[in-house]
Parts: sequence; C-alpha cells; structure tokens
Amino acid sequence: MRPLIIGVAGGSGSGKTTVAMAIHAHLGVDAVFLDQDAYYADLGHLPLEERIQTNFDHPDALDTDLMVAHLEALAAGAPIDKPTYDFAQHTRAQATVRVEPRDVILVDGILIFADARLRRLFDVKVFVDVADDLRFIRRMQRDVSERGRSVDSVIAQYLGTVRPMHLEFVEPSKRYADIIVPEGGRNTIAIQMLEARVAAEIARRRGLPG
Repeated sequence: MRPLIIGVAGGSGSGKTTVAMAIHAHLGVDAVFLDQDAYYADLGHLPLEERIQTNFDHPDALDTDLMVAHLEALAAGAPIDKPTYDFAQHTRAQATVRVEPRDVILVDGILIFADARLRRLFDVKVFVDVADDLRFIRRMQRDVSERGRSVDSVIAQYLGTVRPMHLEFVEPSKRYADIIVPEGGRNTIAIQMLEARVAAEIARRRGLPG
C-alpha cells in the first residue's frame, strides 16, 4: 500500500505540529513525521552575520528539491536521511535522522502548500488557521525558550519578514487545503472529524469496511 501522505500547513505558531500529533495519536497505525523546518537550505558557507539576515519565511530559503525527493522516496518505500537544522546558528547541522517509510507520512510546514511540487504529493491537505496575535505569542515563547533568541530579535524578524511573507505566501496557500482547522489543536471537533476522514481513507486503501 502506498503511504497516505498528509500535509499540515499554517502560519508560524499556528499549532501545526499539535494537530499532526493529535492525528497520529488516534490513528493506530505506523506514521512518521517530516518537518519542513528541517529542510532550510545549508548556509554554512556564509558568515553568521549574513545568515541572521536571511529571510527564512520566503520559499527560496528552503531546499524544496531535497524535500520533494525525500517524500517521493518514502512514497516509493525507500528510507531517507532527513537533515537537521541548527536554529541558533542559522544553518544545517551535520547530523541526519534516518526515516523509514510507514503507512502514514505526516508533513508540516508553513510553506508546504506554496509549492506545486509538494502539493501534488499530498493525499490530504490540512490548513491550521489561527489568529495572528496568538501565533505571534506562541512564536515568541518558542523562539526565546527553545531557540535562544532575544525578544527584540523575534519582534524584528516578525515585522520584517514573518508577517509580510505570511501575507504573501502562507495565507494565499490556504485555498489549496482540503480541510481548514480553525483554532488549531484546541478545536477538538474539527480534529475528530479529520481523524475519522483519515481513518476511513486508510481503511479504503487496505480494502477494509469503512
């Protein structure tokens, strides 16, 4: 059976990973996660000062060719070595993570629906829609506590690139979604409906009663 590939998109801080984890927890099947954040381009050839100035919310900041190749490999039943990213140093880390193909592949990222090559690989496309102020607060908390950023740098990045790129690329990509989940992981009814839809698709692929 070809894996069921589910894309979960939404703005930074929308709770995409929470929604993806909730789906996984209730499916009862083997699943793997692929996070678009791991596929930022390798900027190791640039000095740190230049890396910091990179617009990480633009599609050009991502190694989409590699992500497409990895998704195609997993869909074909082949393992991959997923890159990892050092957010403190703004470049790709040396370590990789071995990912084996599974029944379900859950993919999350802010820009996964902005590229047609990625969109065509998703069997189910989910967009997590959360108010801007809540997303900003969550991003602030995450970047300060987990990624070693200062409050001032988070605010500057949000106003300089995150918000403009959200309006230019992320928000318009919502039109490609099959399912829109308002309020993210707190919307239990929407998540339950999504889980039922995914479970039915898996059963269909296996030839089981829906």
